[in-house]
Amino acid sequence: MGQTLTRAAQWTSVSEGGRGRLEFSPVNEALINSIIKYVEGFSSKHPAETAIVFKSPLQWKTTIEPSTFGSGYEISDDSVTSEAKDKNDQPLLTLRKLGELNYDIKVYCFNQLSNVLKIAGDMKMREARSILEANPDPTAKMLGDGFATIEGEDNSTLRLLEQTKKESGDEGDELESKLRLLLLIQQFDMQLMNQSLKHISQEVRLTPQQINSEVALLKRYCGADSGSVLERISFTTDYVFDNGCRAPPWRQVHGDICCLNILLLDGEELSVIANTAGVYINKGIEGESNDQSYERVGDIYKDLVALLKTKSPKFAEIIASKEFQLKEDQKEEHFEASDDEIDGDMTERGFEEKKEDKKIEKISKQTTKRKKGATVARTNATLNWKNEEMNRQSREKKDKDKKERSEKRLSRQTIDRKQKTPALLEDEFYSDSSSESEEEEDTPDRRQEQNSDLPSEYWQIQKLVKYLKGGNQTATIIALCAMRDFNLGQETCQLAIRDVGGLEVLINLLETGEIKCMIGSLKILKEISKNTQIRKAIADLGGLQTMVDILKSSSKDLKCLAAETIANVAKFRRARRTVRQHGGIKKLVFLLDCAPLGSMPMTDEFEKDVEVARCGALALWSCSKSTRNKLAIRKAGGIPLLARLLKSPHEDMLIPVVGSLQECASEASYRLAIRTEGMIEDLVKNLNTENQELQMHCASAIFKCAEEKETRDLVRFYGGLDPLVALLNNSDNKELLAAATGAIWKCAMSSENVERFQELKAIEMLVALLNDQPEEVLVNVVGALGECAAQEPSNRSVIRKTNGIPSLVNLLTGTNQALLVNVTKAVGACATEQDNMGIIDRLDGVRLLWSLLKNQNPEVQASAAWAICPCIENAKDAGEMVRSFVGGLELIVSLLKSDNKEVLASVCAAIANIAKDEENLAVITDHGVVPMLAKLASTVSYIEK
Repeated sequence: MGQTLTRAAQWTSVSEGGRGRLEFSPVNEALINSIIKYVEGFSSKHPAETAIVFKSPLQWKTTIEPSTFGSGYEISDDSVTSEAKDKNDQPLLTLRKLGELNYDIKVYCFNQLSNVLKIAGDMKMREARSILEANPDPTAKMLGDGFATIEGEDNSTLRLLEQTKKESGDEGDELESKLRLLLLIQQFDMQLMNQSLKHISQEVRLTPQQINSEVALLKRYCGADSGSVLERISFTTDYVFDNGCRAPPWRQVHGDICCLNILLLDGEELSVIANTAGVYINKGIEGESNDQSYERVGDIYKDLVALLKTKSPKFAEIIASKEFQLKEDQKEEHFEASDDEIDGDMTERGFEEKKEDKKIEKISKQTTKRKKGATVARTNATLNWKNEEMNRQSREKKDKDKKERSEKRLSRQTIDRKQKTPALLEDEFYSDSSSESEEEEDTPDRRQEQNSDLPSEYWQIQKLVKYLKGGNQTATIIALCAMRDFNLGQETCQLAIRDVGGLEVLINLLETGEIKCMIGSLKILKEISKNTQIRKAIADLGGLQTMVDILKSSSKDLKCLAAETIANVAKFRRARRTVRQHGGIKKLVFLLDCAPLGSMPMTDEFEKDVEVARCGALALWSCSKSTRNKLAIRKAGGIPLLARLLKSPHEDMLIPVVGSLQECASEASYRLAIRTEGMIEDLVKNLNTENQELQMHCASAIFKCAEEKETRDLVRFYGGLDPLVALLNNSDNKELLAAATGAIWKCAMSSENVERFQELKAIEMLVALLNDQPEEVLVNVVGALGECAAQEPSNRSVIRKTNGIPSLVNLLTGTNQALLVNVTKAVGACATEQDNMGIIDRLDGVRLLWSLLKNQNPEVQASAAWAICPCIENAKDAGEMVRSFVGGLELIVSLLKSDNKEVLASVCAAIANIAKDEENLAVITDHGVVPMLAKLASTVSYIEK
């Protein structure tokens, strides 16, 4: 942990008592949470290493009262000592009073450290922060100064290993345990480092300059008039330190920049702290002491505008209206362009000329409006353009370059390219939805620096492009062949072709009608279109429309190359939409129509047909990430053709076919078709191949299709459960593991499948996957265990015997919402047995479940409440256990105000169990549970659990 605390943790620059403090930042919060989770689970995972006595104690100041310690400790009014002692009869934990509500604590082993964090309860985050600040290099304390964190090469592990080899007997065993402990700490240190780097790469930190600029901007819109967004905003102090902060030095230790008073139009007054990690609301001035309270209330926001949008409906409404006005002109231009494109009563050439003139006119209008907007911005800033003056010059330069490129491209298209009548649009021009995020629309436009040392290939490609532009057919073919000799997979060569105008020439060659030139051009485009910037450039130049037209060519080589290039380009939403709107989906589906494989001898002609079908499937795979394209594929008759190709013996054919099916299986109509067309049998058969990519896509398709019971029965009928369980052994391939565990999870929803999983020892294999796996795998693993435990009681004891319950309880401290829903279900299913409940209670699992009732996600709240029911039913002293949770009864009663029916149903079930204890019944009655339940008595919804 020393390397992470030294390199990745964020410490304050202002020191307190000669020592820095950990900032209150998301990075540090995630780091501390991970350390807490690791320490609390260390005892159950590594019992031998837990007992190792530290070389020096971990010592810090704490506010934990002696009375909070339970059995196993000798407690007096101002001190605590543990009954557990080392071989020198020294207590492994000591606590002594320093002053009022202030104690000094020393811990000598992991077991006692874990106990302290559990005793701290809801304050364990603050306790862990105190431990780390007082012991910034805990490894040195645990194993000695020889293992302290150092810069450069660290040979401490090797030294300890050599020493272990020399020693024998008890001393050798002790050194071996220390070696294991050191390796475990170093492994965890590396995990923390990777986690912290991931958070740091995504974090944007605030500075005093940013806060001052934002406050100054908001002040322009304060007042009582109709154009105002706030009544008032001001700093609490006018004094500014040299570093730009207004917060007192003892708060700068925690990363605070300043404190603000804000009066909203809604009438509410807020006290806001601006911190380097974000802005948040604090409690403000407290009581008669007139002292400022810095305790955070609620979430941290990235800036003031984001916070105010959340807290003030009027502020959010005004901001939204301004943004709406800002986009009105863009919408009008959009509709003008659409009207031009669907106007049909024109000749081919008249249409194109009209279209090009409109585009040039539109570019001119846009440039004029931008200049006008930039002029207005000098005197009349808006909230939406708060960085306008900083970015205006850069934006104007980009707009000028873009205009020149656009006019050059439009001129070339008007003069050089053949005129075409555009296909009728299949649907709204700018309406589309995609199953994946917009991938490359905002990719920065990278171009070669003018004064940089360009490689020789760049200039050679420039000469070849000149030959392509001015040579005859023979010279063009020779130039294309020469260009293919370059390493087109290298980014320098790809961007060189674009920068010197080669893309325009290559796309123009596709319209020449000369087969050899078109083949040569497509072979180059196929290779360079793997570059994200080249894909966008091809789409901008209208290359996709030309390639879609080539799909109906009589040349099979051309159709293959065009389909493969479309597969590369259609990686982002706009490209997929273009393919659909120009009739590309129908043409690609038509390519799939080849003779059934195995029905004819493999002649050269038949092999070409198969290759055409493979390339068509590859292009459809890329296009199928769009919801509208999935519908278009089904309407074009693609499902039966994909079902026929699924019987192919060739893996290079099966991968794109199964890839397309598993993308489309998110739609209910496809799942029905996959089941009724007999594709489940083929998917199961392909699970037994050696190709892991094919196995992954087949498992993913089963995962999506197994929502229906009929599909789950078919998977079992065709013997698909056995290969799915066998795939759990591929723990190195995380994508395959996620797909296999997901399919097992969905299949486990049927009790007949659970019986087969028992026979295959799948539960034991799933429990082994509960540790050291990515969240994508854990969600599915825990979901599968929850279904198995709920379906078959004997599986609950299997989970207990394989030590799965501690791992499940540890996952209750995570943040992934889907994982929390599944793990609460699994813990609830296990808690129906008293032996399991004893372990859950001992690991503080019920308290963790109760804390999840505070989660903002209704699914997590409902799942946690359902899980609490069996915990109360099977706990030894359920009434006392429930009362021990401070504020727990008030919390669960307050959830009766929820609007979510599932939350209400689960909370009512939990209250029914809580009310069996008379004392708890009295408490919840005082909290007003009776009128709340009476109000729900008229609810007509019925939820079965």
